[in-house]
Amino acid sequence: MAQLAQTSSRPISRPRLLLGCGILAGPLYVTVALAQALTREDFDLARHPWSFLANGDLGWIQTLNFVLTALATIAAAAGMRHALAPGRGARWAPVLVGAFGASMIGAALFPADPAMGFPAGTPEGPGAITLSGTLHMAVGGVGFLCAVAACYVLASRYARDGRKGWAWYSRVTGTLFLGSFAGIASGGGITWFNLAFVVGILALWSWMSLVSLDLSRSA
Repeated sequence: MAQLAQTSSRPISRPRLLLGCGILAGPLYVTVALAQALTREDFDLARHPWSFLANGDLGWIQTLNFVLTALATIAAAAGMRHALAPGRGARWAPVLVGAFGASMIGAALFPADPAMGFPAGTPEGPGAITLSGTLHMAVGGVGFLCAVAACYVLASRYARDGRKGWAWYSRVTGTLFLGSFAGIASGGGITWFNLAFVVGILALWSWMSLVSLDLSRSA
């Protein structure tokens, strides 16, 4: 009992606190985005990317969602640097995850262009392409590719450590997300591609939470 009390009163380390941000980042982003997607007028999950939510009178909610999730992801990257060192992936996994987080700040600064009838009152069709929309796609694409690369880097680390289940989980997540991103990049507005990208987003953030939880146990 005394030993249990001593263990429970041990202060939480800084890396564990940082990785805790990684555990919460995905649930925060998904919950806020889905709450808006299901309640905002004329938003269609089957047609509109979640980035469109940053437009309109309530767009500030998604913009804030981007920023808070970005900061939590960058914090998780710092925690990963401590938890993974020394060894394979200790340098590149945190860099790639941090870059993914930074890309979300870029996505907040440069909103996607209104299109396909959203926000309410926007004409149907692809709409006008602005500098902000172009930069949004550019920083988003770089961030997504960094997230995919992070999956593969951590898969290599897990494989080296003999944790084959985690290695395969990381590879499958990276491949699934890469495929879903390629689909929506080549066919924006197509229902199946858009829904596949939603699945890819959910898979990626679930992976981020679970990996952060796993690494926090040894931090």
